[in-house]
Amino acid sequence: MTDDPIARQHAYEELIRRFASMVRGAQLYEPNHPLIARNVESLLATLQTAFESAPTLTIGLVNKEVVVADTPLPRASTLMGDLVGRLLLHGIERITIEQGVSATALGAFARAVSALPPKAEPGRPATAAWNFSHIRVGKIAGDREMSDGIASDIEAIRQLYKQAVTVSEQAWDAASTEGIPDPNAAKEVVDGLADAVAENRTALVALTAMRNYDNYTFTHMVNVSILTMGQARALGIEGRLLREFGLSALMHDIGKVRTPKEILNKPEKLTDAEFEIMKRHTVDGAEILRRTPEMPILAPVIAFEHHLRQDGSGYPVGAVRPALNLGTMICSIADVYDAMRSQRAYQQAFPSDRILAVLKRNDGVQFDQNLVRRFSQLMGIYPPGNLVRLSTGEVAVVVKIHAPDPYRPMVKVLFDPSGLALDHPVERNLWEPRDDRGTLEQIVTPLDPAEYGIDPLTYL
Repeated sequence: MTDDPIARQHAYEELIRRFASMVRGAQLYEPNHPLIARNVESLLATLQTAFESAPTLTIGLVNKEVVVADTPLPRASTLMGDLVGRLLLHGIERITIEQGVSATALGAFARAVSALPPKAEPGRPATAAWNFSHIRVGKIAGDREMSDGIASDIEAIRQLYKQAVTVSEQAWDAASTEGIPDPNAAKEVVDGLADAVAENRTALVALTAMRNYDNYTFTHMVNVSILTMGQARALGIEGRLLREFGLSALMHDIGKVRTPKEILNKPEKLTDAEFEIMKRHTVDGAEILRRTPEMPILAPVIAFEHHLRQDGSGYPVGAVRPALNLGTMICSIADVYDAMRSQRAYQQAFPSDRILAVLKRNDGVQFDQNLVRRFSQLMGIYPPGNLVRLSTGEVAVVVKIHAPDPYRPMVKVLFDPSGLALDHPVERNLWEPRDDRGTLEQIVTPLDPAEYGIDPLTYL
C-alpha cells in the first residue's frame, strides 16, 4: 500500500466499493452465480495489495463513518449504502481480515452479512455462530466519541477488562464441558486488549493490579495476557503476531480445567502429592490447545513450557529445551509477577521490588535477565495506578514510569503531609531534584487507595 495519503485513501475506497459489491451480489444471486465469484476474487486481489504493508486490515464503523486501517473515508458510507446501518444494527463495528483469508471464507462471509435480518433480535445475536477463517467481527474497544475525556477512556478500558474476564470464564467453561475453548470470542477480546495496549498501555497495565480476588483464575488469565502483550509491544512486536502472543497467554493455564476442583480451589497450600497433580496442567493445556481450531501454533507451546526455566528446572520434568520460545519467556515473567502480587488465603501479596528480586535471582539461570530488565522498566517498582507515600509525607499516585530508574516514577501529588486533599493535584518527577542541593524525593511505602476513598485510575 502506498505511503501517499491521497492515494491510500483512494485505494481503501476501492476496497470498500468491492466489499459492498460482494455483499450486494450475495443478496441478489445464487451462491454459484459467476458474478459472485468475480466479486470475491476482485476483493481478494485488493486485499492482497493491502497485506503487503500489514498482515491484517480492519474496517471500522464509527457513527456510520467508515475507517479503514487508520484512514477515515468520508465517501465510503455512500459506497456502502444501507450496509453500514445494517452492520451497526447487529453490533458489528469492526471487521478484521487477516492475511491468508481465502475466497471461500470471503464468499461465506458475504452470504452471512447479506442474510442479516432487518431487525436485531434480543438475546443471542445473529453473529454469535459466525466462524470464518481469518475474518473476525466485533465492537470497537472504547467509545472515543464520549466527551468527558480521560474519565471516559478509563471507563472504556474498565469495560473492556470486564468483558475480557467474562470471555475468559466462558472459554474455561467451554473447555471444561466441550473439551476445547471457543477461540472466536477469545480472539475478539484479545483484539480489543491489543488495541488498548497500543493506545493506553499505562492505564490498562494499572488496571491489572486492581483485581477481584474472588475471581482469581479468570483475572489472572486476562492479566497475564495484558502483561505479555505489553512486553511484546515494547520489543517491537505488533499486529497479528502481537495478538497471537496475547491469545496464547490468555490460554496459558487452560489445562487446569482438568485439575480436580478440590485441588484447584484449595484455600491452603497444596501438599506435595496435590502439587504433582496440579503440574499436569501444562501437558493437558498443550493437548487441549493443539485440538482447538484457529488457535495459534504458539498457544500449545506456551501452555506446555510456561513453567519451564532457562536452566532446565521447572516442569514438565524432563522436558529439556536448548532455548525457550520468546513467547514462553515473557509469558512466564508475566505469570510469576501476577501470581506473586496476588493476595490469596495462603499467600500475602509481595511488593514489586521483592517480585522483581525473585525474577532476577540465580544470576539469570531461571529467567532471561534482559527480558526481566525490560519488564522492570515497563512496570517500574511502583507501577502506574499505585497510591504511595513520599518521603515528604505527601500522598501521590504513580502516573508514569521513568525507565532509567524504576524506583523514581512521575507521580501526581493528591494530599499534603497533613493529609489534606489538594485543590489541584501537582505532577512531580521524582528523578529531578527539587532544590539547589540536589535533594531527591523518594517513595516510602505503597498505600491502600480505599483508605483515602479515591480511584487512582482516574488520575492517569
